[in-house]
Amino acid sequence: MIPFNSRLSTVIQTKQSHLCVGLDMNPEAMGSSQTSLDTLKSHTFKVMDATHDLAAAFKPNLAFFERWGSAGFQWLEETMDRFENDTIIIGDAKRGDIGNTAKQYAHSLFIHFGFDAVTLSPYMGADSIAPFTADPEKGVFILCRTSNSSAVDLQNQTIGDEYLFDKTAQLCVQWNKNDNVGLVLGATAPEEISRVRNQAPGLPFLIPGIGAQGGDLVRSMQDGNTNGDALINVSRGISFAGDLSEKAIRDAAQNYVSQMRQIQNT
Repeated sequence: MIPFNSRLSTVIQTKQSHLCVGLDMNPEAMGSSQTSLDTLKSHTFKVMDATHDLAAAFKPNLAFFERWGSAGFQWLEETMDRFENDTIIIGDAKRGDIGNTAKQYAHSLFIHFGFDAVTLSPYMGADSIAPFTADPEKGVFILCRTSNSSAVDLQNQTIGDEYLFDKTAQLCVQWNKNDNVGLVLGATAPEEISRVRNQAPGLPFLIPGIGAQGGDLVRSMQDGNTNGDALINVSRGISFAGDLSEKAIRDAAQNYVSQMRQIQNT
């Protein structure tokens, strides 16, 4: 049995890639709110086919599938069936409930859909995390300091001489008993990435905010991969690149991978 964090590190090293391709498949990004589900489905599969050998991970965002009801869940199941076994699949669900509810979410995401890892909110404490970390082979990425502008409303609240996101990082270190806990840190807050890395050595980071949100790729790569691994998530900048052709999508993904490798080598 290989713990999730160890498997993630191996995949990153084997593929020589820190890229996580976010699958945020909204019809508006295709040019019209009237874009059909079949068109979105075909585009999703095109993105996967164009990037599977370049990406260490994919991150389907469940909201974009749930929007379509039962047909969307079928689309998600079909999507999961197409992934290669050498890639980490993260369910971007941001669940955060307790007790039997959390257990049902964990069963749904890990057993039914088959995700390797999920994103979670820590607001309800350890009870909301434990059902997802019981199996060492399944991972979690816990929201710590996110990329959205209003993250400061709660996450940067002070507790003594520390911030709330500091406390979150410290708790995640405690919760990492099965080597399967990671953190979500936004590339739009590079100082916080460095600060949290010092408090959570060894924990993998999932870093969104590159591309459309204007996050700092250099700092994300440098600080995120100091004493730990970082996945750099890019969604719109790859999935809806250029003329939406497979070539444009692949070129965008290759460009990000090349940038990341160059940053690492320097």
